[in-house]
Amino acid sequence: MTIYRKMIRCTWIPWRIRHRLETWVEKGCYHKYPKLYQWLHFGRFTPIPLPLTKGPKHHFFGYYDKSPWNSSDRYILAHEADFNDRPPNAEDKVTIGIIDTFDNNRFFPLSESHAWNWQQGSMLQWHPLDPEYLVIYNDREKDRFIGIVRNINDGEVRIYENPFYALLPDGTIGFSLNFSRLARHRPGYGYAGGYDKFSSEQAPDRDGIWAVDIQTGKSELIVSLAQLANVNPKPSMRQAWHYINHIQPSKNGGRIAFFHVWHQDDKKWKVRLYSCRPDGTELTCLLDTGFISHYDWKDDEHILVWANRPGATYPCFLILDHSGSPPKPFAEKLLQEDGHCSFSPDGNWILNDTYPDIYQKRTLMLVHRETEQRIDLARLHSPKSRWWGEIRCDLHPRWNHSGTSICIDSVHEGTRQMYTVDVSKWVK
Repeated sequence: MTIYRKMIRCTWIPWRIRHRLETWVEKGCYHKYPKLYQWLHFGRFTPIPLPLTKGPKHHFFGYYDKSPWNSSDRYILAHEADFNDRPPNAEDKVTIGIIDTFDNNRFFPLSESHAWNWQQGSMLQWHPLDPEYLVIYNDREKDRFIGIVRNINDGEVRIYENPFYALLPDGTIGFSLNFSRLARHRPGYGYAGGYDKFSSEQAPDRDGIWAVDIQTGKSELIVSLAQLANVNPKPSMRQAWHYINHIQPSKNGGRIAFFHVWHQDDKKWKVRLYSCRPDGTELTCLLDTGFISHYDWKDDEHILVWANRPGATYPCFLILDHSGSPPKPFAEKLLQEDGHCSFSPDGNWILNDTYPDIYQKRTLMLVHRETEQRIDLARLHSPKSRWWGEIRCDLHPRWNHSGTSICIDSVHEGTRQMYTVDVSKWVK
């Protein structure tokens, strides 16, 4: 910990002095003396996030639950957009491409998509069956969303009738949901321009999570919204609209987790965290405490999640497991706000970030799982006056496959771009 950080935390120093020092560092020093700012916060003079892309166009990957690197860590997936100041509409397209780290980080366009948002892009990801050369993303044909598999070498394309949210690690099954419904009930996560034939139904029995056979393309509804709405119904579910979000397979593919969300007035929503087998069996409610946010699987049995703990009215990070044992708080003193958490490939480290604080800065950090040691990597300016709501630019930190580097999206230099951070000296 640097001298500056120790001073800010020293209770014997008058609060007024500590507050003035912090205000000057965050508001004045950050912009006028960036090297001094880095030294005060991190004990080094240069920032460690290295630009991966550059303007004038905007570049981003998307969510934190997928790695943008291919299996050899040479190519990094990216979206390229012409604008950065509003949500995309049905006419807006985004360019799908790869960044070649062996060729001065040159961006190579592959295709375009009309099914995207700022939070999760087009669900761009490497195909588990060939994570070196096959990519998956979503697109739109007229008012119907579809899934695309494209070979980056020869351009060969296969089209699926269902858009993809996630795939099992072995690449045999993909999972889909209603992105039109998501666009209506959770703006910023669905896609514009689609038709929802269940838009008038609050909990349709023919909509929910679809499992898509990657080989045949056939899909099957494995969990319906009506099914979820009838599990231990609460008063808040009466006349409520139900939808599903954030599907994520476990590390070995034995289960998937997802959010069941409902709301009555487009403002106050409730959520449950569920898991089930890839075929929808063994449906289990893992957490039902009203507020549940970002999560990540450690393995096939344990999940780290930011949520209200049972019997409490405030959130913290919790470790859940399928044994039925009570949730266990994790790093309560170090992690006191929501973030996009993910386990390193070896499971020893947790990558996390924050939302903008009172100084409009996001903090990027590592936390050791066993010792709960926290290492702050960067503080990056993200003014909510320009980027918030549907167009916010969360860091969404993602690991490479060897667990030595991370990739983030950020606007701290004025445009939406991608950056990498070498963390090998901390995680070795």
